[in-house]
Amino acid sequence: MTELNWNRAEFVRSAAAPGQFIRSTQKKVAFAGRSNVGKSSVINRLLNRKQFARVGSEPGKTVHVNYFLIDGRLYLIDLPGYGFARVSQTEKDRWAGLMEAFFTGEDSCDLGVLIVDARHRPTGDDCRMADFFRDSGRDFLVVANKTDKLKKSEREAWLRLIRETLMLTEETALIPFSAENGEGREELLRSILERL
Repeated sequence: MTELNWNRAEFVRSAAAPGQFIRSTQKKVAFAGRSNVGKSSVINRLLNRKQFARVGSEPGKTVHVNYFLIDGRLYLIDLPGYGFARVSQTEKDRWAGLMEAFFTGEDSCDLGVLIVDARHRPTGDDCRMADFFRDSGRDFLVVANKTDKLKKSEREAWLRLIRETLMLTEETALIPFSAENGEGREELLRSILERL
């Protein structure tokens, strides 16, 4: 895909049910990750906006599939976070059903961006999400967010652990990122465009 004007971004829809998912020929990039990993903050940093994608005061606030249209040509999709314990089982089941319906749609997304916490070993849920992308044949890349919280001497070991735990091949990009200070933004934008 050619260059995009990432500053030309608009919120399009918040889908609470499969019938509200956007089906179109435009490319779609879906952002997945645990509830407290900072998905919305990563999207805001990519777009150089402070509160474009809602950042909740508590993890687990993204409960719908949120669509943002970039430059009239590319959808960024903020998926509900997974793995947050303080929601009801009914709500977890609703999220699971919504995600299953989203991912079984052939044109639901062209590229996945799996966001993990750079300071922790990926969880079982993170590994399952990576497996899903692999099993579905969809290309994906991994963003290790919150690198600003690591000492420089710790970074390589944590990145190696993330790569090993998620069983990433050498071809799968693992991008150190900080939604706080913008580290990794240009690399992530470039990686997204190269894969579409």
